Amino acid sequence: MDQRIDVTAKDRRGVRVPRHDSGDRPFIVIWEATQACPLACLHCRASARPLRDAGELSTAEAADLMAQVAAFGRPAPLFVITGGDPFQRPDLAELVRHGTDLGLTVSVSPSGTPTLTRDALAELRDAGARAISLSVDAGGPAAHDGFRGVGGVFALTVRAWRDASELGLKVQINTTVTRDTVMELPGIAALIRDRGAMLWSVFFLVATGRGRALASLDAAETEDVLHALYDLGETVPVKTTEAHHFRRVCLQRQVLERHGVPAAEALGLGPLYHRLRQRFEELGLFGETRRVRRPPLRVSAGNGFVFVSHRGDVHPSGFLPVPAGNVREQPLTRIYRTAPLFTGLRDTGSLRGRCGACEFREVCGGSRARAYATTGDVYAEEPACGYQPGSFPYPDDLAALGFGPSRSWSPDPARDGSAAAR
Repeated sequence: MDQRIDVTAKDRRGVRVPRHDSGDRPFIVIWEATQACPLACLHCRASARPLRDAGELSTAEAADLMAQVAAFGRPAPLFVITGGDPFQRPDLAELVRHGTDLGLTVSVSPSGTPTLTRDALAELRDAGARAISLSVDAGGPAAHDGFRGVGGVFALTVRAWRDASELGLKVQINTTVTRDTVMELPGIAALIRDRGAMLWSVFFLVATGRGRALASLDAAETEDVLHALYDLGETVPVKTTEAHHFRRVCLQRQVLERHGVPAAEALGLGPLYHRLRQRFEELGLFGETRRVRRPPLRVSAGNGFVFVSHRGDVHPSGFLPVPAGNVREQPLTRIYRTAPLFTGLRDTGSLRGRCGACEFREVCGGSRARAYATTGDVYAEEPACGYQPGSFPYPDDLAALGFGPSRSWSPDPARDGSAAAR
């Protein structure tokens, strides 16, 4: 949950980067406080369960984890408590207070359940929480509740959205996009416009946990959605999760705008882009009101981002189920800075295929979680990106921004066409 813009800066290429060295400290730490959750969400990364795991970090161990996060130095990484449903832990407010006392900026990502009451949110605020993130996966109750596996969740979530805003908590809205839910995006965007949120984070499905049973967008569809989200950026503060090539899209669009060239024409965008654009227009999402477009943030798995499981295992991402160590056995600072998995992910020279050859590799790098889920190779090319290195029609503009030419590469015959350009 990206709240503190004061710890980032925009580089000359139009992306935001943490002010500190991402190899020395993460920008954000996500802690899965529990896997317990009464919902049965179709996409759940954690494959959440009704009861808490006896192997969860205890209150004392969780407090020690937060001390390890604070040990990275100032400014401390953002600290987000997620789950499962964090409210299944009776010590949640105590832990928020402890983290706040350590100087951490603490946020909570609860589930839309009956535990998510106004009083519970007020307790989090009083303990020092700065923000919450809520999941909204459709523009109305039927589709949202179906996706979440329990009736009434949409109403509970919308009520909590209102209560949190009234209590002075910042609210981030998270949405998971699949092939079956992609046309819900316009309705969700309209809700955010009408109700307000500090940020809309659109998660592109990674086939892990229960999400393996869902249909992901293909590379061409993903490109269409990313460009449609870019168009929406002057109305709604939008970012993407596990679609790092949104940074490439933003940079390409800036160049095209300087040349006065429509993206759909220059890049051959497909029918899904036009369907989303039409629906955005029908909902009045391209009105006269404009906001300053939010530049994308260069943070990715193991490179500014770290995930700690309920049992203390340290992963580059919650969607990348490869542990690099455990906070019960060694400090998080050491794991993040020195574990081969983390140092490897920060080296773009390790990337293979199109990702390794791409001129945008330093600001994108592709989803390592999706590469792993699809191929078993954390350094493989991004399956949901169809961009062919060197194909952008204005290479001189890219060179002026500091993007070198693409490297030579040879397509993998076994995968030829699986992520081909249009």
